[in-house]
Amino acid sequence: SWIGSWSTRSATFSSDFLRRADSGRSSRLDRPNEGLPMYSMVDCYNDMGQLGHDYGSKHLPMDGVELDHVTKVIAHHPRYLEHYFNTQNFVMHCDGPLPFEYRSYIAIMAASRHKCTYLVNLYEKEFLLQGGDRSWLKGLEYIPAKLRAISDINKILAHRPWLLNKEHIERLTKGQNSWSLAEVVHAIVLLAHFHSLSSFVFSCGLTQELDTSSQKIENNNIVVLQKTELEQPIGQEALGQLQPAPPQGTEVTVDALMQRMKKLSEKSTECCTESELSTRFKNVEMQAAELPAASSTRSDGQAEVPQQIGRFVDDPNFTYQDFARRGAENIPQTFRIQDYSWDDHGYSLVNRLYNDVGFYLDEKFRAAYNLTYYTIAGRTNVDTSKFRRAIWNYIQCIYGIRHDDYDYGEVNQLLDRSLKMFIKTACCFPERITKPDYDSVLVELQHSEKVHVNLMILEARNQAELLYALREIMRYMT
Repeated sequence: SWIGSWSTRSATFSSDFLRRADSGRSSRLDRPNEGLPMYSMVDCYNDMGQLGHDYGSKHLPMDGVELDHVTKVIAHHPRYLEHYFNTQNFVMHCDGPLPFEYRSYIAIMAASRHKCTYLVNLYEKEFLLQGGDRSWLKGLEYIPAKLRAISDINKILAHRPWLLNKEHIERLTKGQNSWSLAEVVHAIVLLAHFHSLSSFVFSCGLTQELDTSSQKIENNNIVVLQKTELEQPIGQEALGQLQPAPPQGTEVTVDALMQRMKKLSEKSTECCTESELSTRFKNVEMQAAELPAASSTRSDGQAEVPQQIGRFVDDPNFTYQDFARRGAENIPQTFRIQDYSWDDHGYSLVNRLYNDVGFYLDEKFRAAYNLTYYTIAGRTNVDTSKFRRAIWNYIQCIYGIRHDDYDYGEVNQLLDRSLKMFIKTACCFPERITKPDYDSVLVELQHSEKVHVNLMILEARNQAELLYALREIMRYMT
């Protein structure tokens, strides 16, 4: 992978850690963050405390189960890793509505939408280990009709989640091979997880671990991480080293970026009218639509799908289209967080239909969003919440989601064009990311430090898909 070779160590978790993942289903009375508001204001996270430097890999037991490369990379942020690992273990291996072989196969279907051979290979093996029927791996024509019925929702969530409606949910829950609502929720959680995980895999270059035939990546710049690097949490100093490149071509220093964040923080008490906030959102939304993602390697614009992947993909030419294209007809209505939010609506609904999964997702979202050490490039006591929030909200803006209390004018002040292009490609066309794309953003960071931004891409996208899906489930139920 681009971010380093892990062959010099065997990073593993003990069975104790696996048991801790299972034990997370205990009463919510033991859950310290239960009930805290999310995302309406960055300040709401202050109650949680910050993820400190003293939480290193030494807190994760290291004997027993060998980790895949994705988990090893996420281990740069041990506190987040614990929530990620607990969530994935819960939805894949603990009690739940869906059979275990369905879970692995849905992971394959989700990863195939983004041609992520790394995850497809990984979960083909998992599928067989779960006792799955080997003939299913021949393609969608060989799987039960009930399982194939999720394919339509898979492609919509992966590429244009705003097109999902309650009729899609109704079709699944009616007829001879009907799904229960609990099964639908479990499937949607899995689809959103593996769509966004595909973004992470490509944005970190991990697809090269199992996809050695690809010619897109020149994997000749391997960095071997030393033990001290692995144990040192990669924190806000990573994000702080971003060097935006203005149109004039001159680089903005870390001190200049700090000054921008400070000025924006000082202006936070100034009130903008609803009309002004709406206009600023629309401007950023339109700019995002007009910003090109990384180019496809095909000149005809058709989706090129490897044969190994194609058997798991219906309608391969159904891909992302910009939510708000200038001059387009029938632009979808903006998804407003004040009307349907994770904290006020999604969390309780998903927990009601799939017991406790909301807790795991909630903890994982918080850990990614709140990952900070108050340092920038060796400078201490620096609040970078403005920068982190700009990244998160820009990602969700690409999917047509507006946080009503946020001034989207901050996005253009804190995120440069190359970073926006990388974010858009990672979210919408992750399979197009190349090493030059990776190298062109966050240029002063070590490879491992870019993991932080990629985790935010993973989680903001994951939450965006879940919000669209859970809103339609709520509409179907009412």
